[in-house]
This record gives sequence, C-alpha cells and structure tokens, in this order.
Amino acid sequence: MPGDETRPSAAPAPDETEESVPFETPDIYGAYPRLPDDQMDRLAQHGRRRAVDAGEVLIREGERCETFYVVLSGSVAIVEGYGTPDERLLRVHGPGRFIGELGLLNGQVAFYTALVRDPGEVLALSMDQLRDLVTRDSVLGDVVLRACLGRRALLVGQGAGFRIIGSRYSPDTRRLREFAARNRLPHRWIDLETDEEAEELLRRFGVGPEETPLVIWRDTTLLRNPSNAELARLMGLPSLPAGNHHGDLLIVGSGPAGLAAAVNAASEGLGTTVVEAMASGGRAATSSRIENLLGFPSGISGAELTERAVLQADKFSARISVPAEAARLEPRDGYYAVGFADGSEITARTVVLATGARYRRLRAPGIERLEGTSVHYSATVYEAQQCRTDPVAVVGGGNSAGQAVLFLAGYAPQVYLLVRGPSLEAHMSRYLIDQVERHPRVRVLLHTEMTEALGDKVLEAVTVVDHRTGEHRHLAVRALFVFTGAEPHTEWLSNALALDARGFVLTGAEAQACSVPGLWRSQGRDCLTLETSLPGVFAAGDVRSGSVKRVASAVGEGAMSIHFVHRYLGHTAAPGGTDSSPHTRPKESAWLA
Repeated sequence: MPGDETRPSAAPAPDETEESVPFETPDIYGAYPRLPDDQMDRLAQHGRRRAVDAGEVLIREGERCETFYVVLSGSVAIVEGYGTPDERLLRVHGPGRFIGELGLLNGQVAFYTALVRDPGEVLALSMDQLRDLVTRDSVLGDVVLRACLGRRALLVGQGAGFRIIGSRYSPDTRRLREFAARNRLPHRWIDLETDEEAEELLRRFGVGPEETPLVIWRDTTLLRNPSNAELARLMGLPSLPAGNHHGDLLIVGSGPAGLAAAVNAASEGLGTTVVEAMASGGRAATSSRIENLLGFPSGISGAELTERAVLQADKFSARISVPAEAARLEPRDGYYAVGFADGSEITARTVVLATGARYRRLRAPGIERLEGTSVHYSATVYEAQQCRTDPVAVVGGGNSAGQAVLFLAGYAPQVYLLVRGPSLEAHMSRYLIDQVERHPRVRVLLHTEMTEALGDKVLEAVTVVDHRTGEHRHLAVRALFVFTGAEPHTEWLSNALALDARGFVLTGAEAQACSVPGLWRSQGRDCLTLETSLPGVFAAGDVRSGSVKRVASAVGEGAMSIHFVHRYLGHTAAPGGTDSSPHTRPKESAWLA
C-alpha cells in the first residue's frame, strides 16, 4: 500500500502483548490505547461480533460513520485517499484497539478509510449503544474521549483531510483556511505561489489559477471558491434546524459563555439551539494553553476545552449549528426571532447573547494589505508552522498576548513582545509573566509601539518607537500577531437593545435605565442581573458590558444566565396559556461529559 506509516520519533514503544501486530502504530500520548480486558468484556455485552476479511472497508472516507468498531483479532489499517493516486497509510491497529476519531462522536464525515489489513474479528456497536454505555461508565468514556481528541490533533498535524489550493494573497483563500483551522478540520493548504504540487493538481482537474481557491477531497470532489457554509456541509458540520424552529432557548455564540449556557440549559430540559458564525470556542479556542482554569492543574488547550464542551452539550441534546451568522433580533408574538445572513430565521422563547469579542484591528500603515498573510489576530498551529525559520513579533500586554508568545516561541527562533506600557503587571497574570521573562527565545520590549508594517506581499519588518527615548528603529520579523483590546460582535444589535458607548451589551440596572419607559412596570419586576433591555434576552461573557474577559468568568456567566432564563420563563405564560416552567429531565441520548 503506498505511503509510509507515521511514527513520531518521540512516540513510546508499542504495547508489549502476545497479540501485538507487526507494524502496529505505537500509542502516542493516549491516542491509540489498548483497552483492558474488563472494558472489552463490557463492550462485548452490548456489541455484535463478526468476522472480517482482508480488504473489507469498515469506515469510508467522506461518509458518516454510525458504528463503533473494536478489533478483536487481525488488524485494521487507517488510510487516507484510499484508491486514489495519493493513497497514504496513516496507522495500523491490532487487537484491543478501537477505530474512530472526533468525527465519530460529533457526526462529521470520516477523514480516513478504515480497511481490514489482516483478517480476523471485530466487535461492532451502534453509536446509541456506545453512548448508553459510556454514560454509565465514566472511565471507559474518558478513555474514548481522550483518544478521539488526540487522534483529531494528529490528523490535523499530519495534513490529512481535504486540500485547499489558493494564493496566499487571496482573501477567499485566507477565509477558507481560517474557517478550516478554527473548526479544527483536517486539511492541507497548497500555496499557489510556491508549491509545485499546485500546478500538477490544477492540470489534473483541468482548472486554471484564476478559478482558485479550490477545495479538493479524495480526488472525487472539487469545489470552486466555496462559501463557508458549503464547506461546512461537505464536512458534515451541523446546519440550522429546518423550518422556523420554536424552542425554549436560542444561544447566539459558542465561546465559553455560550457553551456553558448550552450545557446547563439542555441538561435541565430546555429545548436549546446554539448558533455560531465561525467556529465553536470563540477566542478561547485559539489559546495554546489555559493554565489558570479551575480543575486543570496542568493546563488545557483552548481547542481541547472547546471540543469537550461541544461534546458535553451534545450529550444533553443541545443543537449546535455552524456557520450561522446572526443579522437581526426582534420580538414577535411572545417569541424572539433571530434572522441570519443567509435569510433563514429561528424563533425562541428566550435568547442568550454570547457572541464574545474580537481583538481590535491594529491601525498602522502597511497593516491592512498584510492581514491574513503575515499579520494575524490569533496564534494557532497553522500560523505557527509558517514561523519556523524567522523572528516574529507579538503586540499586546494581556494574557492572550502572553500565551501567544510562549506558544510561538516553540516554533520561531525569536519572538518580540511589544508592550506600550511600562510593565507586564497591569494586564498579565503573574504565572505568565514569569514564563515569558524566563524564556530564552522571548524578548520583551516595554514602552514600545509598532508604527508601520514594511513589505509588499509579505511582512519584512516592522517599525517601532521607544516612547522613553523617541527612537525609531526596524525589527526584522516575518509575521506579526496582534492582541490589543477587544471589540464586541454587536453591530447587528445596535437598533434592537441598549449598548454602552463601546458597543458592549448593557444588562441589569443599567439596561433597565435605558429601556422603553414603563416596560419593566408592565413586567411587574425589575430587570434581572444578566438581562438586557429586552425582557427574556440575556447577555453573558465578553459581549456583556463590564465583564471580566476571562474564560472562567465567561463560563460562570453562561451557567448563571440559565438561572435567569428559568426565572423569566417561570414568570411568563407561554403562548396558548400554558405554563412554560420546564420540569422535564434531560435526555440521556448523547455523548460524553
């Protein structure tokens, strides 16, 4: 079979058991565990044993997988591009291992083909059987979840999945790359400007450079400059519910606040829908390491925290739809209607606004033309991989800037941290300051402001000024990462409810003071703590005026907002005169906590 099995040099040795298979991929940090006998016995009580022959396909790339397979004997190969000229062997699993990665759990299509390599026997469980079992067996559930998260990370790192062919100077190429990266979809970017493979693929598919960007998958599917929604549907990301959905709660935004609200609402029996314009996790999902979040003493990446929260929300049957960009909010017949950029609409009894905030764009000469190519507003593995040989600069003095500096220092030979203030203490946590100041590849420049970006198509240097001396000088850097201040995602709300001078959503007493006169008298109560100037519409997390802008506080506000949703519903008669107070228990139909 073409291709070489991927074996990272730091990987531990293969499991030493009598049933180990020659060429079996060694376990890598828990991504490929061999299940112990007691867990195999519990699975066997629910699954169906069946014989398999060499060459049989268990999971096919591009199709949804609805079966969980455990290898009892023989071996199974995980292959990318099966049956195409680009076929590549990724890994091999022997007895005691299971087949599947994150897409298996969240309903995405498979990014690989699972092919029987040596004949033997497998154990097959439906996803409902697996969900029921792991709900009652937290140890097994944690093993499966950790492995699936690890396997997705490895697929992403290996450049598996679909290919994006496009110019680094194309805004649509940047859009597709950002959407794929933020949604942690395995893919590989082929640069039209520098990659020889790009020309060969264009010839193979009979398209010209002017038709790029292209998305190519499995040599059978080609999309010319698809929208984010088209790419999402191809990959199996969940879409908006069909028709005009009437639910208890609509959550707009799926960062820490939105996901916390979804978990708490759905677990308490509220019919809950979450909509997200770009990708679950918000700004937190782009953090390489969050070390001050309660319950994670060794820290956790923003991506893993997000995936765990999404699966937990799904466990309680919350619906999460990506991408769905909210465009308007209006009251209608006892409900709130939220319209979207594509013309669709959802109505719900209550709304939680959790759209978060984005980093403020840096206003300096030369910046705009380099945004998305050399100037970035997040620091993920995709940007970092382009910085292995050249120095980079980070602008900002808060925790996000500190986390980005430490992450990038693992790739780039030199990282400059540009801080306008006299110290890091004003906005950065002490644990981050200590790590930043000790890192040998990091140089902190205080009292320093970036005034110009130099370079035509790619960044060549930045001009900085030292405010103590007035000296201007050039720093030779090839990428700039900006983490300065926050702007809320509230343009679509400006005519719907009360905002503060910076555009953040007012809540509580401040919102009540800006409401329509007599509104709260007609409600027979005061505005609740997280309630906006519209009764039944709440705000949580970074979008709320006065919020703390920390992951932990956003999670807390998201959870707390559901307490106020219950209070609102308990005081409001549902349309038709029925009591809207929820008393149902959550469905035990879905996935892992």
